[in-house]
Amino acid sequence: MNHGARIWALLAIFLVATASRAQQPSPQAPPPSSPAAAEPIELDHVVAIIGSNVLLEGDVEQEMHFSALEPLSVLPGQNTPDSALRRLIDRTLILEQMKQQQQATATPAPEVAKSLAQLKKQIPACQEAHCETPQGWESFLKSNDLSEDEVEQRWSQRMAILQFIDIRFRSGIRISPDQVAAYYQKTLVPALEKDNQKAPPLADLSGRVREILLQQQVSGLFQDWLGSLRDQGNVQIVDPVYSADLESKPAAGEQ
Repeated sequence: MNHGARIWALLAIFLVATASRAQQPSPQAPPPSSPAAAEPIELDHVVAIIGSNVLLEGDVEQEMHFSALEPLSVLPGQNTPDSALRRLIDRTLILEQMKQQQQATATPAPEVAKSLAQLKKQIPACQEAHCETPQGWESFLKSNDLSEDEVEQRWSQRMAILQFIDIRFRSGIRISPDQVAAYYQKTLVPALEKDNQKAPPLADLSGRVREILLQQQVSGLFQDWLGSLRDQGNVQIVDPVYSADLESKPAAGEQ
């Protein structure tokens, strides 16, 4: 097998193994006689293995970009590579469990569109970008290295995960208006002000804050369940740049 064939074979392995977005292949190398054939080709490298799933460095970077959609959960200072990898690990484990239980891992398009319309009103940075307009939304996504297709796909998946968690863990939990107001005033507003962002009115965020508090209420049960999934899923951190204890720590922010 010549040099060019070995490169394409290696790329094929990565593309089949990862469950994340497809990586764009490098142009085919010139014949071995060309000087350019000896130049090294940089490939996206593996950072973690979860059962049969492979997470790449590019997946971690993309997850950090997606945090722009979750500024109320992934607060300023929390969006580190370690935290992004935790979220990816947990999401992968949950999705695998959903597939095993034959639960839907996507949400109907009309429901996604409705949820995204609400999201545009809740992201503080969207006020300045005027995300309610197609041009403003496109500009906001572009500034965060996101595309509309990527966001719709991720939000569809996120809604399905939240519904799965809701059915499994949240039954009987109630969040009072006082709890919502306290989180808004004591946690959310100071965090956004620290990041030089103005928080939207509580009335616009009450539903989103209630969802965050619900997640906190079920955290104990949920994290115990995730812990057992991590053990069963053979989570391995293969890149030494990332903390080894990611295999056991919960993720910060949204799933």
